[in-house]
Amino acid sequence: MSIKYIWQDKEWPRFIWNNEQIARLLGEVHQELGRLTGIVSMFGFVQKTNTFLDAMTQEIVHSAEIEGEVLNHDSVRSSVARQLGLPYAGLPRIDHYVEGVVQIMLDATQHAEQPLTDERLFGWHAALFPTGYSGTYKITVANWRQSTEAMQVVSGAMGHYQVHFEAPPSKFVPDMMKLFIKWINSSTEMDPLIKAAIVHLWFVTIHPFDDGNGRLCRTLTEMMLARADGMAQRYYSLSSSILNSRKNYYEILEHTQKSSTDITEWVEWFLRTLYQAITASIGKMDKVIQKTDFWNRHADLSVNERQRKVLNRLWDGFEGKLNTSKWAKICHCSQDTALRDIQDLIKKGILRDTGEGGRSKNYELIEMEA
Repeated sequence: MSIKYIWQDKEWPRFIWNNEQIARLLGEVHQELGRLTGIVSMFGFVQKTNTFLDAMTQEIVHSAEIEGEVLNHDSVRSSVARQLGLPYAGLPRIDHYVEGVVQIMLDATQHAEQPLTDERLFGWHAALFPTGYSGTYKITVANWRQSTEAMQVVSGAMGHYQVHFEAPPSKFVPDMMKLFIKWINSSTEMDPLIKAAIVHLWFVTIHPFDDGNGRLCRTLTEMMLARADGMAQRYYSLSSSILNSRKNYYEILEHTQKSSTDITEWVEWFLRTLYQAITASIGKMDKVIQKTDFWNRHADLSVNERQRKVLNRLWDGFEGKLNTSKWAKICHCSQDTALRDIQDLIKKGILRDTGEGGRSKNYELIEMEA
């Protein structure tokens, strides 16, 4: 007997969920979204721009990384800035593929309220596969998949692989996508965050393309989230949160796609992951506020460019402990110069010796109260 998938259920795609079970979590997500919006509203242009660029870059890079694709972080960030006419530092390498990937996400989020159409999805798909190939395999691009072979999500070595999910046959895809797109464009009384969760599951279950379904699924989800919070500028990254629990992400998708159309567990998982993404962003914003407050309180502080560079690095999140060797590496200077810089900041009450590290002393930032 073959495995029964959710799309084979007689109720498909009439999804149901337990509102009482998710009510509290849904309220908490909305509350955190309100907090995030409030913090952003207090930011100046530079803070807003940098926070937005960071979040959008992470979303694009980490969505690709979920699928095992590595994009250059700086190229993505520069492309986002350039395409939006924002200031960006340096002269990044031109990467036409990255340009296309960024265009997809910007179209989805900057024009979230525009109707979704076949042509719009086909344009996104063509930008992901400009050569018409996925790796060394020629695929159908800018159209629904057409192969008569089963579309399966598998893992393991050839001949010993495990089938995690089988998508609907290609002949069903056009009608399924017509219904899906019509539903996305329709106005409903449903909470927009729940609608985003359903869009994510529904699209990835249909698996309408030969390849790129995961990335386009998360792009569509970002479009729905932009509609939900009314902000074209994204200040948190859902894909970053998904990447942190990638194994669990695939497990909950597989479990849900082999169940009935009661998707309560999936909606819960989605909302929890969204909550984590938003709170992580708020944590970073708090650091931005602290950093700004620090420099405001020390507006008259006399520091050289090396010292300013390292102090900013400490506020932005420094890996490990600061010592003279790391200072010298960051600033491309000698360790003697690094030590003089550090000792100067200690005298000024900005840094202190942690008392750790033995001969190789470690230093930390003194977070002074306002």
